[in-house]
Amino acid sequence: MTKKYTVAVGMSGGVDSSVAALLLKKQGYNVFGLFMKNWEESEASHNCLAAKDQEDALSVCKALDIPLYTVNFTEDYYEQVFQDLLKGLQLGLTPNPDILCNREIKFNLLLKKAQNLGADYLATGHYCRISSTDSSHYLLKGLDPNKDQSYFIYTLQEKLLPHLLFPIGDFEKNYVRQLAKEASLSTSEKKDSTGICFIGKRNFQQFIAKYLPVESGPILDTQGRHLGNHVGALYYTIGQRKGLGIGGQGDAWFVVDKDVKNNTLYVAQGAAHPALFSQKLLAHTPSWVNGPPSLLPKKCFAKIRYRQADQECLIENISPENFQVSFIKPQWAITPGQSIVLYEENRCLGGGIISHKF
Repeated sequence: MTKKYTVAVGMSGGVDSSVAALLLKKQGYNVFGLFMKNWEESEASHNCLAAKDQEDALSVCKALDIPLYTVNFTEDYYEQVFQDLLKGLQLGLTPNPDILCNREIKFNLLLKKAQNLGADYLATGHYCRISSTDSSHYLLKGLDPNKDQSYFIYTLQEKLLPHLLFPIGDFEKNYVRQLAKEASLSTSEKKDSTGICFIGKRNFQQFIAKYLPVESGPILDTQGRHLGNHVGALYYTIGQRKGLGIGGQGDAWFVVDKDVKNNTLYVAQGAAHPALFSQKLLAHTPSWVNGPPSLLPKKCFAKIRYRQADQECLIENISPENFQVSFIKPQWAITPGQSIVLYEENRCLGGGIISHKF
């Protein structure tokens, strides 16, 4: 008798995870849903959104006739993800909490919870794919180039891939919505979530100010001339144009550097200013899906931000602590704290967190 495999689906209350569950149910798996609660806050608007997501997840599970369990990782999220965000901001970095949440919460704690509940696999609504041979497993980009989310899950290592499923990785977003609509799922027209992972879209400055008190400081150009004042250097990121409050003639001003120790922001005029471009970077905390490349320098492609077009580059050296990458063309607004993710065609090699550019 063939075993009927059990799959836990991480249900976010959105259309992608809804269709992931729909497809798996149609394929004959024994399916149940897991809804994660990762943030506690008394703010009414946030509680309302979180409650709506849970309500939508429950609605879909009822329509598919599968059980839904709620798991609470609020303490883990605060300690392992949110505190890292705050520490990074204090150091003048621009962290990416979504990537850390995937590593520490979704594909660690949630996977373990799924397995404890009897699941053979954990499935999510990520636009990614897994390719397997008899001896190896590879992480691939999602088929829809506009929705590929491999950038956010580059920290997955090969040993985890046999336990994961990405049911919508072969589809385009429009088709996913079409499937949800045909199945009369309540999430078929629901907008994609935005903002900080599990915290949501809100005024970033007002929100972070509750945890990190800041002071106004000077905005200087690359020659040291005082152009105005900012509301707190840690709120800004490299390449930022909006919210600087600098008027005058000529091209727009962009953040090119910041010194949080002295609470100073540095800007340059024009998107093509040389201070915005760098050709090399050093990244720390390397994570390799199938192990580090053995022959260097390694020609490959990279993204230094989500949805950026693949950029030709060379991995020049690797150690357990970091690796160095040089680009064929200078890159705009390389941002410490963000991740660089490396690819060989559609296969994700891994990546790391940008330490500095040069």
